[in-house]
Amino acid sequence: MTDRLNLAITCFPTFGGSGMIATEIGLAMADRGHRVHFIARDLPVRLHGMTRKVIFHEVTESDYPALFHSGTYPLALASKMIEVASYERLDILHVHYAVPHATAAWMAREVLGDKAPRIVTTLHGTDTTLVGIDPNYLPITRFSILRSDAVTTPSEFLRRATWEGFGIPPESCPIDVIPNFVDTERYASVRDRQALHQLFPGLPEDEPVLVHVSNFRPVKRIGDVVAVFAAVHRERPCRLLMIGDGPERSPAERRLRELGLEDRVAFLGKQESFAELLAAADVFLLPSEQESFGLAALEALSCGIPVVASNIGGIPEQVDHGTTGYLAPMGDVEGMAGYVLELVRDPELWGRFSRRARQNVLDRFQLAPAIDRYEALYRRLTSCPSSPGGPWRPAP
Repeated sequence: MTDRLNLAITCFPTFGGSGMIATEIGLAMADRGHRVHFIARDLPVRLHGMTRKVIFHEVTESDYPALFHSGTYPLALASKMIEVASYERLDILHVHYAVPHATAAWMAREVLGDKAPRIVTTLHGTDTTLVGIDPNYLPITRFSILRSDAVTTPSEFLRRATWEGFGIPPESCPIDVIPNFVDTERYASVRDRQALHQLFPGLPEDEPVLVHVSNFRPVKRIGDVVAVFAAVHRERPCRLLMIGDGPERSPAERRLRELGLEDRVAFLGKQESFAELLAAADVFLLPSEQESFGLAALEALSCGIPVVASNIGGIPEQVDHGTTGYLAPMGDVEGMAGYVLELVRDPELWGRFSRRARQNVLDRFQLAPAIDRYEALYRRLTSCPSSPGGPWRPAP
């Protein structure tokens, strides 16, 4: 084994948290001198303009409608993994999401045999808590997890959910919890409301701005974001910043027009960079019904922005109720609105929450310690004897 690892990463090239984390892992490993490849359907969002650091391999699907009645992505992905592993002599194949990525990695290993790289699967949430436990997909998802050489999750909640949801005894599938991380230099607590004035001309300096960032899927409960904002606005005029896009955006816009509040809300759609807007806001809203971690909330905390969120999933592992934000039962719109009003009405309270939020991220969720753990995992896998067909086991 040489000091330099030859690593490939597969992820969804979208604005979701899993793709962001996967990309940051790859870029950080490249900065440490390792050879890094990305195998994906398209160039991941955060690789735009940075392709000299890494090597990108596009997964191209064949168009044979007479043979395939649905997408060929998993097969095309497995074929590309085989190609890259064969010619590049990969040490590690790190896949993000069990289905279809870990499944494709297993197929590739079956073809490659002894020349196959070790497979690391990072689970991010919906691949296990929603899609994975669907009876139509549960057997293949469980199989793909068990056939990985190592498995990681970003939260203790998701580790337990994986073991329980798939009926996997912990001793048969060790799972490392490596929390998601944030670039604390990019997401910094530097407040400059000038960017907000461009979105909301004439914005009073003391008028609070609430913010939400997500993929606008039903699990994010975008209707609750609107309802919390409306409830707060009845007590104290405020604005709402909505970053992201998805199927729940149009219903939210219709509801805001019905309430006569559309002029007080800015929908920005998908944004590659929004740290300065996040840092200029006052409260981050995350009323989701499912969250394995909540990367957007972590980015807000890093900017010193208190979070008001549902008390579910992995959110309590990063948001400390009454210290860095507030947690309420899922669907408790009035309770969340009350917490927001507490924060925006008391500048001293907001300041304490802001400072603690930033410090908590500095203490627990910085990029370098997380990359240290991933790198150590890769090295453990490449230094132990190969064991195709089952997960790597730590030494007793």
